[in-house]
Amino acid sequence: MSMIEIGEGKRGRRGYSFDEVAIAPSRRTRDPRDVSVAWQIDAYPFEHPIVAAPMDSVVSPRSAKQFAAAGGLAVLNLEGLWTRYADPTDIYEEIATLDVGEANARLQEIYSVAIDPELVRQRVQEMREAGATVAGALSPQNTQELHEVVVGAGVDIFVIRGTTVSAEHVSAQGEPLNLKEFILELDVPVIVGGCATYRAALHLMRAGAAGVLVGFGGGAAHTTHDVLGIRVPMASAVADVASARRDYLDESGGRYVHVIADGAMGSSGAIVKAIACGADAVMVGSPLARADDAPGRGRHWGMEAAHPELPRGEVVELGSVGSLEEVLMGPSRMSDGTMNLVGGLRRAMAISGYSDLKEFQRVEVVLDA
Repeated sequence: MSMIEIGEGKRGRRGYSFDEVAIAPSRRTRDPRDVSVAWQIDAYPFEHPIVAAPMDSVVSPRSAKQFAAAGGLAVLNLEGLWTRYADPTDIYEEIATLDVGEANARLQEIYSVAIDPELVRQRVQEMREAGATVAGALSPQNTQELHEVVVGAGVDIFVIRGTTVSAEHVSAQGEPLNLKEFILELDVPVIVGGCATYRAALHLMRAGAAGVLVGFGGGAAHTTHDVLGIRVPMASAVADVASARRDYLDESGGRYVHVIADGAMGSSGAIVKAIACGADAVMVGSPLARADDAPGRGRHWGMEAAHPELPRGEVVELGSVGSLEEVLMGPSRMSDGTMNLVGGLRRAMAISGYSDLKEFQRVEVVLDA
C-alpha cells in the first residue's frame, strides 16, 4: 500500500473505515432462505457469526443462555460484575441511574472489588448447566493468575481480550505472559485480540491462536482514540488481518485461524462489510445492549471505563428497541440496521448472490468516501 506524506519526516498509510466502503453486487441474486450464515470455530458450530462481546452491559450467565438459544456464542467477562459480586443486581440498578457524564469515578469504585476465583468457577458452571457453549474472557493482565481456574471450571473457548494484545509483551515488572507457551499448554481453543495490523496478527497466529480479534473493542463506549490516540480504521484492519490469515494458512500447511472483527459493529451494515473485508465472525456490543432483556438495561459500558488510572471508555445511554430475539432475528421496527442483524447479513449475501460466509468474503467492495 502506498504511503502518504503527512509532513516533513513523517508518512502514513491511508486506512478506510466501514463507513467509507460499500458492497457492490455484481452477479446473480439468491433467495435469502437459501443462504447459510453458519459459522464454526474448532469443534463448536453456530447458526450465525455474531459473538456477544464480553461486556457486563451485554452478557450475563442468563443472557449467555438466551444468546446460545438464538444460535450464537456469548462471551462472559470473567473480570466483571459477575465474578466480583455474588449478586450484582443492586450494582446494575445503580449503574442504570448514574449520571453518564460523571459515571467513571463510581465505576472505578465498583470494579475495585477483587475478583473472586470461586465466583469465576460458579459462573462458568452456571453457563455449562444452561447448555451453552461456555466462553469466558480475561485481560492479558489477569490471564496468568486466573487461567487455571477458568480452564479447570470447564470453559470451552478461552478469550484473551485487551486494547492491544501482542505475542511478545516486554516488561521489567515480573514475568510477562508468553502467549505461545501459554496457548500450547491449554486444551481449549484460544481467541486473542485486539490487533489491527498484518504483522501483529501473524505473530498471534504463530503463537497458536484459534481466532484473532481485530480492533480495539468497546465501540460506542470506547474513548481510546481520545485518550491514547490509538485507532485503526476497521475496513483496512480486517483486510490486513485477513491477508495475514491467508499467508499463515500457506506457511503452516493448512492451519486456518479465524478473523473476528471487534469494534464498530453498531449495525447490520457494518457486520456485512466486516465479513466482506475478510472476517469470519464479528464481536458485537452496542446493538445487543439495546435489547430489552440486556443486563445493562439500555446502558452500555466496557471495562475500559473503570480503569483505575486512565479510563478509556464511558457509560453510554442507548435505550431499548426490542427483545434479544428481535435484535438478532427480527422482525425489525427500525430502519437503521440495529435490529434483525442476522437478517440483514443474510439479505446482503442473497442480493450479492453468495450462499455462505466464505464465499461472501470474495464480494466486490468499493470506496464510498
